[in-house]
Amino acid sequence: MRFRHSDALRSDHPRLAAGALHTTGVDRRADVGPSVAEYTARARARLAGAPEGQFPEVLAWRRAFTRMGLKPTQYRCASESLLRRLRKEGSLPRIHPVVDLCNAISVAYAVPVAVLDADRLTGPLLEVRYARGDEEYTTFGGDLEHPAPGEVTYADSAGRAHARRWTNRQSGHSAVGDGTERILVVTEALHDGAADTVARALETIARDIAAHWHTAPTTALLTSSAPEFTLTDTPLSGRRAPW
Repeated sequence: MRFRHSDALRSDHPRLAAGALHTTGVDRRADVGPSVAEYTARARARLAGAPEGQFPEVLAWRRAFTRMGLKPTQYRCASESLLRRLRKEGSLPRIHPVVDLCNAISVAYAVPVAVLDADRLTGPLLEVRYARGDEEYTTFGGDLEHPAPGEVTYADSAGRAHARRWTNRQSGHSAVGDGTERILVVTEALHDGAADTVARALETIARDIAAHWHTAPTTALLTSSAPEFTLTDTPLSGRRAPW
């Protein structure tokens, strides 16, 4: 299974920096509470100085959404939505330990972090690309939608869309749940210094996942010259990929 951003998307967004991680064995038993508290405290400290709408990381996504014809205060990137919720409500939703951890790291670094159930992706390719309009997206409520032609989505080889409006909303089809064993984590950024931020965020995600679940994640920083990440079994997984 390969993950990449399309050449057309990279051409239109030359500042795009991305990182990907794959691992197995992420069940609900891990206690990520202390880590979540640490990373959300870091985000709160930054929010005390300025609201999330003034963060360079968020402003870059707002500009990208505007270029895509979206109203940025109606459709927010995932990290902005989480930061906004943290500022207004004081906490983040609890969903699954690995999602909770990645959400906390997302607000700490102010960049989107997507966590997908890798067994719900159809290979051989998952690509972040412009939609054709015939892709199928499943909401968390189970409804079926079709991304508009030209909308950025995560599309697999079966034509299933795993995101709407790039980093705005993930799909319910590949959401992490009780039966999740393997995950693909993706972090993306567009601001000045994005490559450094993504590298630090990805290192943090890998370190914390390894510590909490005793796995050996594989990671890669994706660039225009090295745009693809191959999901391979980690040494402790004991499973082979189904494709």
